[in-house]
Amino acid sequence: MNELIESWEAGAGVREFLILTAQSSEVHLEALSTIRTDGATVQVVDIFRLDFGSLLERPAPIQGGELDTSLLLYLAPQLVRMDLAQDFALTPGMLARYRPGHSRHLPTGSPGSVGFPSLASAQKGERLYTFILERVSRCLIRS
Repeated sequence: MNELIESWEAGAGVREFLILTAQSSEVHLEALSTIRTDGATVQVVDIFRLDFGSLLERPAPIQGGELDTSLLLYLAPQLVRMDLAQDFALTPGMLARYRPGHSRHLPTGSPGSVGFPSLASAQKGERLYTFILERVSRCLIRS
């Protein structure tokens, strides 16, 4: 990232950078905080730190669940195979061990997702996308 931003700063004269991430990993966010510039400003926004509670039926971990699947149904529906989507609820014991962004592995027994992809829809994805866009826009206006 440092080399990429340095090339844009020096070569193209870019003075402000907004980095959007959806990783939710403290290590990842810490790495992004080490980006250095000669004078440009860098702002990092982790979109999965936003409160989506009112937009989701079952706010839960997002690894292929309602949030991820809804966004993808809106943005790239041809990539989604809802016929293969399987819900996977975390037990209280699993929840204590598995937290999105803190584990590189899905919980034991997961079909490849955590949460409730069956609750996803393109309409919900559009509302989520608009919500994200509005929140990110506020970050730009404040800058």
